[in-house]
Parts: sequence; structure tokens; C-alpha cells
Amino acid sequence: MWKKLSTPLKIGLLAGGLGIFLTVIGIFRGNVPPNPASIGMALLIGGGVWFLVAWAVASAAVDVEQDTHGENN
Repeated sequence: MWKKLSTPLKIGLLAGGLGIFLTVIGIFRGNVPPNPASIGMALLIGGGVWFLVAWAVASAAVDVEQDTHGENN
């Protein structure tokens, strides 16, 4: 399944996983109130924002790379 995913999606998933990992560290350090809603929101924001930004940058880089190779032909 991993091989079927596009490169920007793979990069986004890796960055989102890293964001969730760092958020969990913050939760254990006490930076998030200990209720389920706050923990869920922190995980959603931490993983979601990292995923979205990494995916957007990687998608733009792939588009530029494709445009650059298209102009050389």
C-alpha cells in the first residue's frame, strides 16, 4: 500500500506522524490539560498541521519539478 501513495502524501504522513509524536511528548510533559477533548484536539492540530504543511510544500515542489522538465523538452 505504501508504494501506491504519491510522494507528497508519503512526506505528509511522515511529517504528521512526527507532529503526533511531538504532541504526545508535550502531553506527557503536562503542556495539555488532562481531559480527552484537549488531548484529542492537540493531537489533531499537531498531526494535522504538520501533515498539511509538509504535503503542500512537497506537492508544490513536485509541480515545479514537472513544469521544469516539461519546458526542457
